[in-house]
Formats: sequence, C-alpha cells, structure tokens
Amino acid sequence: MSMHTTRGSIGRGAPARPGRERLLFNVGAGTVPSRSAVEAAIAAETEPTFATAAYAEPRDWGYRGLVAFTAVLMLRPQDQIPALAPLHLAEICAFLGIAPMLLHRFAHRLPVFRITPETFALMLFSLVILATAPFSVWPGGAVTMFTDSYVKIVVVFVLMMNTLTTPKRLEQLTSLILLSCGYISARAVIDYVRGVHLIEGGRVVGSISGIFGNPNDLALNMVTFLPVAVVVAVGRHFSVPKRVTAAMIAVLMLSAIVFTKSRGGALGLLVMVVSLVFLGRKVRPGFAAMAICAVLVAIPFLPTSFWNRMESIVNEDLDREQFTGSREARRIVMQEGIDAFLEYPLTGVGAGQFKNYNPPQRKERWRETHNALIQVASETGVVGLLAFCFLIVRGGIAAAAARRLLARPKKNASDPLRLVMSNADRQRLYSHTVAMTAGLVGWSVCALFASVAYNWTFYYLLALIVAARELARDRLAAGRAIELQAKGISIPSAMFSRRVARGAA
Repeated sequence: MSMHTTRGSIGRGAPARPGRERLLFNVGAGTVPSRSAVEAAIAAETEPTFATAAYAEPRDWGYRGLVAFTAVLMLRPQDQIPALAPLHLAEICAFLGIAPMLLHRFAHRLPVFRITPETFALMLFSLVILATAPFSVWPGGAVTMFTDSYVKIVVVFVLMMNTLTTPKRLEQLTSLILLSCGYISARAVIDYVRGVHLIEGGRVVGSISGIFGNPNDLALNMVTFLPVAVVVAVGRHFSVPKRVTAAMIAVLMLSAIVFTKSRGGALGLLVMVVSLVFLGRKVRPGFAAMAICAVLVAIPFLPTSFWNRMESIVNEDLDREQFTGSREARRIVMQEGIDAFLEYPLTGVGAGQFKNYNPPQRKERWRETHNALIQVASETGVVGLLAFCFLIVRGGIAAAAARRLLARPKKNASDPLRLVMSNADRQRLYSHTVAMTAGLVGWSVCALFASVAYNWTFYYLLALIVAARELARDRLAAGRAIELQAKGISIPSAMFSRRVARGAA
C-alpha cells in the first residue's frame, strides 16, 4: 500500500497543481507516456501513485545510483584495483541515488517513500538487530554489523522500491545482475579448468569476494539468478541476441554450480528446477519438455567428483573418509545454534556474533550456524526470527500476487492492463515474476545450509519481486480507472488501489 496522500483532487480536465505528481502511464516500450491515457485518467479524477508517476520527479539520479551500486556490489572493482578500496564506491553510489530523491520529495512536500508490508518488516528486523545489540556477547560487533551492512540493505531496498517504476527499468537492472553473474561464473569455470582458486579437493571458489566469496555462497547466488537466464533464453518475446546471450550465461552458471560441488547448492538447484518447470508453462508452451531434455543432456557431462560429493549427502562415512567431515560438523554447529536460541530466546547473542559466542561446551568454535533461520534465531531472538520469516513468506505471496495480476483473463473478461501496458511489457514482466519465484524457492533451500541472513542476495530478490507486484498493482488500478471513465463513471483511483491490494495480498 502506497504511503501517498494528496490534498484535494484533480478536477475534470483541470491541470495538475504545482508540486504535485502528475499521472503518467508508460505504454509500448515503457518510455513514452500515452497522452490519451493521461487525459482519460485525469478526467477520471484518479490519484497518481509512485509507479504511475515515473517522470514526475528527477528519479534518474536515484535509478542511476541504484544501477551503479548494483554493479559495484556484484563485480567489486576494488578487488581488482586495490587503489579503489579507500573510495568506498558502494556507499558513494547509494548516496548519489537516495539523496537527490529524498531532497526533491522533502522540498515538494511529497511522501518520502513507499511503504509496503515488506518495507515495514525490513525496518522492524533492522530495529530488532539494533535493539538486541546491547545484550550481545560483543555489543560493538553487533552495532558494527548493523551500521556497516544492514542499514545499507534498508537504504538500497527503499531506493529500489521508489525507482523501479517501469518494466524497462526492472528489466535493465535484472539484466545487469544476469550479466554480472555470467562474468563471475565464466571466471569460475576458467579457474576450475586451470586448477586455480580451488579448495577442499577441487571445489572452485569465487574469484570475486563479497557475496561470491566461498563455494557455497557462489552456488547459492547462481541458483538464485539462474532462472532469469533460463526464462530469457526460452522467451519468444525477447530479442534473439538477448536469448542467445542468456542461454550461454545459463550454461556458465550451471557449470559454476557443478564446479563448486556445493551439496546445498545442488539441492537448491534441484528444487528450483522443479518449481521452474511447474511455473514456466505460461512463459512458453513446451517449457517443461525443454527443461527435462536440457537436464538429460547435461547429466552425462557432470564430473565423477561431483557425484561422489553428492553421494556424501546420504553417506556419512564417505563424507568422513574422502572429504572434510563437514556434514557432521554442520549438524553439530546447527544444534549449537539452536541451543544458543533456547538460552537467549528474546535477545539472541547479537547479530553476526554467533561465531564469537564460545561457551565451554561448544565443539565447533568460531563457526557460523550454516542455516539462515537458525542464524537469525540464535543472534536476534524470537522477534527477529518472526520478522525474517515474515519477509520470506511475503516474498512468496508477492510473487504469487504479481503473477495473478499479470495473468491474462479468460475470454470475454475485462482486461484493464491492456489499456496501460503493452503485450510485450506484460509478458516480460510475467516472465520476470516466474523467474524470481523460482529463484526464491532455490534461495530458500540453499539458505538452509548457509549463514546468509544478512547477505544482499535475498534482499535484492525480494525487492525485485515486490517492485514487480507494485508496478502491476498500480497499472491495474489505473487501467480500471480508464475503463470506468470510458463508461462515464468517475471514481478516485485510491479506491481501486485498495481493492487491488485486498485482492492481491
């Protein structure tokens, strides 16, 4: 629901008041507003929303800052050029994105930013992290984790909610993430072939640190964003060069997952593929058959070492004899995380501080919980766990709502979206929600084996899902307003927004 209030209303045929957001719709390629749609909507006394007023304020700075921040986050140029490290490029990009947007909105007495249930839960979780810091085993470390990491997540999430206002922008940012994953996976494949950046008997690690720094995190990110590459590769509504590029990236990402030999990544990949096969039927007919054929073709090329490590999932002796015995160690550290939660159910041991929580009875000292839910429970207590679980569940609900809003209605049924969104934009946005849904399923499985509660991957994924839902919801409300205006009925669009919100929640 938009945190949006207006003073008065735009009368029939009256011009917009100074300082107000005008109602603009992006039709066709998503870059040129339709004058007839604008006039019709204004005549219907509709209220503008964030997603329908994409050009009402100088948001280009915000969007450009978001794109630059994403590029720095994914590609980490400071790792390749050490001289860039003191510049704090990520912080600069985020500031250049959020500051102009907020200053403009304050100056024109506009709502600061859009509030959604997901934004509220994210802020609640951040407050829990800060509130439990004084009770941490290392208060300074918990506060540092908040100031150095999580507060940036909140800022960028808000920035994404307020700048991803058109299908084109959503597609551009997703394409940037996909290209970055393609580059990182290509480097991982080359490293594996060359025999460099390998650990634990041949597991490739990310050549770039940050969210790709170890084999499990590398596999988790590839599993999360692989559906985007697959959906683009098979989607007929994308250009041929883009489809070919996406297909090549998909092969590289799948290879990187295999070469990490991550058991959690493999399980996440399996569940993600199943969900993608189920959801991809509406992206393209025959999607399931193509996916199954691709899997059958890929299986013979998987190395024997990969299958040996996967066998250790169910064979503990094999894991102990041939690998590092990490299966048993992971089980122990998970139990220790549960014990920490039971000992400190209200406050936890402090965000990011479980590895520093070392009572005498701990067997696996200085290690993470290797499970995102146990990580949050042991470090922030029950309130933090509920807030984090709410975010995950809301991600799934938002994805389902977006698919439902964008689905084509049955024959002879009303289709308001066609008035404000081209068929190509609609299909691409639907494909985006399918890919994000499958990515969320894959991430959820991988997160059961990794301490990634405060990592960027989930929050980017959540923002991309929620932005698609909000965009579809606002366009649908605007389309309904235009339909009623054509029938001579005038009604504020806020009423439509509330109805749509109730139906899509």
